[in-house]
Amino acid sequence: MKTSLMTILLALFSSVEVLPIMNCCQTASSHSWVFPTVILCLFGFFSMMKPSEPFVVAYLAGPDKNLSLSVITKNIIPLWTYSYLALLLPVFVLTDYVRYKPVIILQGLSFITTWLLFLFGQGLRAMQVLEFFYGLASATEVAYYAYIYSVVSPEHYQKVSSYCRSVTLVAYTTASVLAQLLVSLANLSYFYLNVISLVSASVAFFFSLFLPMPKKSMFFHAKPNKEGPQNLPRGDAVLGDTRKGHKELGDQLNSPRPKNMILGVFVQWFRDLKECYNSKHLFYWSLWWAFSTAGFNQVLSYVQILWDYKAPSQSSKIYNGAVEALATFGGAITALAVGYMKVSWDLLGELALGIFSAADAGSLFLMHFTTNIWVCYASLLIFKSSYMLLITIAAFQIAVHLSVERYALVFGINTFIALVIQTIMTVAVVDDQGLGLPVNIQFLVYGSYFSVIAGIFLMRSFYIIYSAKCRKKKCNLATGQDPSESGDSIPDVSTVTRL
Repeated sequence: MKTSLMTILLALFSSVEVLPIMNCCQTASSHSWVFPTVILCLFGFFSMMKPSEPFVVAYLAGPDKNLSLSVITKNIIPLWTYSYLALLLPVFVLTDYVRYKPVIILQGLSFITTWLLFLFGQGLRAMQVLEFFYGLASATEVAYYAYIYSVVSPEHYQKVSSYCRSVTLVAYTTASVLAQLLVSLANLSYFYLNVISLVSASVAFFFSLFLPMPKKSMFFHAKPNKEGPQNLPRGDAVLGDTRKGHKELGDQLNSPRPKNMILGVFVQWFRDLKECYNSKHLFYWSLWWAFSTAGFNQVLSYVQILWDYKAPSQSSKIYNGAVEALATFGGAITALAVGYMKVSWDLLGELALGIFSAADAGSLFLMHFTTNIWVCYASLLIFKSSYMLLITIAAFQIAVHLSVERYALVFGINTFIALVIQTIMTVAVVDDQGLGLPVNIQFLVYGSYFSVIAGIFLMRSFYIIYSAKCRKKKCNLATGQDPSESGDSIPDVSTVTRL
């Protein structure tokens, strides 16, 4: 089953750098941040502590459920994509309107229902209902990441964001390692891995009941700004100050007419998105985000089926848990490494997008052509690490220009667009209504898909670098300086006009 670890990993870096410059949507007393942070971290840990996930396909194809790989591929897993897409926008709106906690509780209930069906549901229909509830749990994940900003003061954003996001990474890695040890050393049945996941989901639900109920939220229950407008860092004319608009919106929210309140929020969202995407720099990074995330989610959704195709779990020893743990750890290392890279991302960022997207494409082609399961495992490590590196850079490049309101809105819309693309891909490639390709051929398509992404951004990067050099040369000629005496072959990022 697909997990949304890309969101967790990218935020390990982006939250540390970006959150200090964000505007707050609610303030709290300085001593009140510890309790909700601890409870939310406990919820995050146990909700992600699911040792059954690396062996989902092996469990469904095994004697417990006895489903064929073709049925799992075409009739079960696509239901997660469809339900996630259908529920994401309604849940996004509902999350802010009901102030986060009820949606976090709903997420806990969705996980419990999912694993009850895993354990006791039989047949295709039960597994399809299971995928619907897993899609609901995925859609409600937005509440987990938005909740903390409504109950702590801005000076604690950096600290609590780091805690809440990293604990889920630790939980997923721990669950993967535990699953592999129990399967390989204790010869434990996959059924009992799902029992552990159900117990963990139940504990997460228990902790969610103790979360304090926020009094405010970012949009529908926003606190009107009384300080007047302030400029964001970098002074971006397009992506700059939104506080005045949100102050006017806050005045509307105090109106006794709820229809005007709701309409005012949607109008403000539309204006914010229009201004954000008018920046070509942000637009192209968001474009890469949406298309690459769609491909990444698609690969993670079906990679276990490919592994079972290459090395059937009923007749081979499988190491899915160990591979998932290593891939997560490798993704975390590459994501954190971004914080230590001294690179002018405005100038060379799209070159990095092109190069590492090409690495993703190569790893997917390798998965298709090889017959060795160990090569497949290694290819996933390359694929996931490359993607995590790039998504962290993209997240930072997008979020560094935005207020906390726009940060949530743009990331939510990018995720929605990614799901739309993934749904189209699923219908066209996987579903019998489309091509209905075997899983091995699917990965040839996914490799070609990332090759197109790599080609587009490599061409754009060459154009950006060439334009920057020409601009530097013209600047030197205008000032009477010999270009050959210029110390830099590539101009400083401050001289590069965004395209």
